Amino acid sequence: VQLQACGGGLVQAGASLRLSCVTSRRAFSTDSMGWFRQAPGKERKFVAAISDGSSLTYYADSVQGRFTVSRDDAQNTVYLQMNSLKPEDTAVYYCGAVRLWRFVRVSTKYDYWGQGTLVTVSS
Repeated sequence: VQLQACGGGLVQAGASLRLSCVTSRRAFSTDSMGWFRQAPGKERKFVAAISDGSSLTYYADSVQGRFTVSRDDAQNTVYLQMNSLKPEDTAVYYCGAVRLWRFVRVSTKYDYWGQGTLVTVSS
């Protein structure tokens, strides 16, 4: 397993969760890392991304100001801190690794994916 995401759960609206994605990839420090989510019956959508070296971050409009992506290269881990959660944030969240920053919003360009972790936000 190259990537493993965890930290999902059932929370009430307004609560916070922090997702983690641990990778066994040796090239982790040179990967850009992204988070996507997929609600039931919907396509996978971009949520947030962070570049290698953490110099760049990028967020979907729907999560801007509420979610924060970060990484710890020493721990081979990328995080997604989710605050002020809303019912519409309910989805399976996936982490992925992509080589080129310009493709971070394009799920088909990702080389590796984690198995997903379910986030359910009740109203």
